[in-house]
Amino acid sequence: MDSLGSLMDTLDIAFAEARRFLDSLETRPVASRGTPAEMLAPLPPHFPEHGIAANDVVRAIAAAAEPGLTGNAGGRFFAWVKGGALPAALATDIMCSAWDQNAVLASTSPAGSVLEELAGQFLLEALRLPAGASYAFVTGCQMAHTTALAAARHAVLARKGWDVEAKGLQGAPIIRVLANAHHHSSVTRALRLLGLGSECIVPLGEDRPGQVSADVLRAALAEAPDAPTIVILNAGDLNIGACDDFAALCPIAHAAGAWVHVDGAFGLWANASPRLASLVTGVALADSWATDGHKWLNTPYDCGMAITRDPEAHSAAMRMTAAYLTSGGDVRDPMDFTPEWSRRARALPALAALMELGRDGLAGMIERCCDHAVAIYDGIVRLPGATGIARPTMNQGLIRFDASDGANISDAVIESINAGGEAFLSGGSWDGERVMRISVCGWNTNTNDVARTVAAASEALSKLRAT
Repeated sequence: MDSLGSLMDTLDIAFAEARRFLDSLETRPVASRGTPAEMLAPLPPHFPEHGIAANDVVRAIAAAAEPGLTGNAGGRFFAWVKGGALPAALATDIMCSAWDQNAVLASTSPAGSVLEELAGQFLLEALRLPAGASYAFVTGCQMAHTTALAAARHAVLARKGWDVEAKGLQGAPIIRVLANAHHHSSVTRALRLLGLGSECIVPLGEDRPGQVSADVLRAALAEAPDAPTIVILNAGDLNIGACDDFAALCPIAHAAGAWVHVDGAFGLWANASPRLASLVTGVALADSWATDGHKWLNTPYDCGMAITRDPEAHSAAMRMTAAYLTSGGDVRDPMDFTPEWSRRARALPALAALMELGRDGLAGMIERCCDHAVAIYDGIVRLPGATGIARPTMNQGLIRFDASDGANISDAVIESINAGGEAFLSGGSWDGERVMRISVCGWNTNTNDVARTVAAASEALSKLRAT
C-alpha cells in the first residue's frame, strides 16, 4: 500500500481521468459500447495476492470503466429522468469524499450537520414548501418514499392509539393506501419494505390521463371511513409528466383523516418555476413529499430528499438512541430523520447546486429542459412514420413509430438511435402500445443537442421504413 506522500499523485491521475471523460461528452457515444469482458480485461481475475500501487489501481479501474460508461452527464441523454452534475455540485461532492465525514450526528461531523440544516432550509424555500417541515437527505427517491411513508405509517396508526415503532404491525389496524393508478414502482417497494405489502394499494382511477378523479377518491375514502389511510399522489407521471390536482384532492383526503404523500421525484421541482408552478397548484397542502436531487437539481448520485409537514411523526419513525451517542444539542442531528447510521455528507452537493443556481437559475434550468422536451417532440413527430402520443406539458413526452405497413417499430427505432451514439432514449408502454419516451432534465442540454437528436431519429426512422 502506498504511503500518504503519494496521495496527491494518485489524485492527479484521478482528476485527469475525470477531466478526460467530461471533455469527451460532446463526441463520445451517449450509450455505452463495451462488453462485460472488455470492462473486466484491465483488472485482475482474482483477488490479488499482493497489493497494487494506488496509481496503477486508479488507471486500471478507469480503463475498465471506460467502455461501460454512459453519457448521462452530457446533454443528449433522454432515456430516463437523469440529470448531470452542476459544476459546483460535482466539485463539492469531490471535497466531501476527501473530507470523508460521517454526517450522521452533529458530534461526528459538525460541518456536515450545520451545512445540512442550511441545505434543508434552502430546499424548502426553493420548492415553496412549509418552512417548518422536516427533511432528510437520503440515497434517492426510493429511500425518500420509505422515509416519508414511515412517518405516515407512524401518524395514521398513532391516531388509532397504536405505537408502531414499539409494537410493530402484528395486531395493528390495517392501513389502506389509496394511490394514483400510475404510481411508480418505488412507491410499491417502499410499502413492501415498511411491512405494508403491495396488496394494501387501492389504485385510483382518472378524470384525465394520469390524474386521480376527485369523485373516485371520495368513494374510496368512504368505503372504509375508520381505517387508517394514506393517499399517494403524483407530481410528474413517469410517462407523460401528469400532475394530480392537489388543490382539490388534498382537502378531500384531509377531511377524511388521511395522510397525503406526493411522489415528486422530478415533478415537484416544477413548483420552483413561476411559469410551471400552476402544474402543481396546491402541492404544499400535502403531508409529505419525496424527490430527487440527482434528477432536476442536477447533483451527483446519490441524493434524494424526504420532506414531511409533521416533524414529530418523522423523527418518531426514524430516531434511535444508544449510550455511546452524543446529542447535537442546538444543532440538528441528521440521524433523527434518516434511516441510516453511517452516511456521507450528501446534503452538501445539494447545497452547492442550490447556491450556484439561485431561484432564477433553478427556474430557468427547469423551464429550459421543458422547452427542449417540446422541441425534440415537435421535431420528431413531423417525421414520416412518427405519431405523437403525449406532447410534453413538463419534460416528459411519448412518441410511437410505425413502419410503412403500419407495424409498430418503436423499439427498433430506439435501438437504432442508441446504437448510433448521437442520443440515448428509452422505450415504454402506454395504452398497450410500445412508445419512445423523451425525458429531459440535464442542466447542459442545449439547442444543438435537440437538433442532433431529431436528426438521429430521422436517420433511424428512414432506414427502418426503407427496409
